[in-house]
Amino acid sequence: MSTSTEYAVCADGTRIAYRLFQGGDNAPRIALIHSLAMDHTFWLPVAERLASTASVLVYDCRGHGVSGKPAGPYTTPLFASDLADLMDHIGWPSAVVAGASMGGCVTLAFGANFPKRTAGLGLIDTTAWYGAEAPKAWAQRAERALTEGLKGLIEFQVTRWFGEPFRAAHPEVVQHCIDIFLANDLAAYAETCRMLGTNDLRSALPSITSPTTVIVGEEDYAAPVAMAQTMHDGIKNSRLVVIEKARHLTPLEVPDRIASELKLLLKAASN
Repeated sequence: MSTSTEYAVCADGTRIAYRLFQGGDNAPRIALIHSLAMDHTFWLPVAERLASTASVLVYDCRGHGVSGKPAGPYTTPLFASDLADLMDHIGWPSAVVAGASMGGCVTLAFGANFPKRTAGLGLIDTTAWYGAEAPKAWAQRAERALTEGLKGLIEFQVTRWFGEPFRAAHPEVVQHCIDIFLANDLAAYAETCRMLGTNDLRSALPSITSPTTVIVGEEDYAAPVAMAQTMHDGIKNSRLVVIEKARHLTPLEVPDRIASELKLLLKAASN
């Protein structure tokens, strides 16, 4: 897992930072998309569990990490196009795509907009639509960040990310997430919040035909089980996995379980 960070340039000139862990010549391919205000390191615990059997792409979405942070507006189809450009750059015609929370919204947009490039979808801790009040709620979060700074959101975020037992047992994981969160560019964070508030991909669900696994933590109240159930109901032949006692950032909370489910998805996508 020592692959260095490289860069690709998207169609609009935005630089995207990525790391690629190459499997064998015939290894399946999977791209992993991180959650809001995180970066590609979010996925490293899962990537290291997949790298022996697959080629794994992790990257910083626009507005995040060390990728470019152009002015908005941001949309999930735009983020999906960034991934398509990145796949062009590394020579991947198609891949399984999996994302958590915000990354799951982008994953769903990718599946809807690039069906021929989608070998399978992993929709983790996410939703097709945050609800009728979402534009207002996410705009308020964006405004709070811009006026108070990100430190004021830490307590709110941490309790959503992880349950109390995990926070007590793994303070180093929690602190890493806090450090990444606080390093975000305020304007880019606000734009991404507004993107999630206006995101509505419910109409795309029936068009998804690739193998799809929907995963959610039993205790997730940021994107609760009911939202996962809606996606599962809307996507024909999808699998729904509810992870007991897990909260919102399951790739960090239970990386063994997430890697196991993604290996099953890779196998389904190769059939």
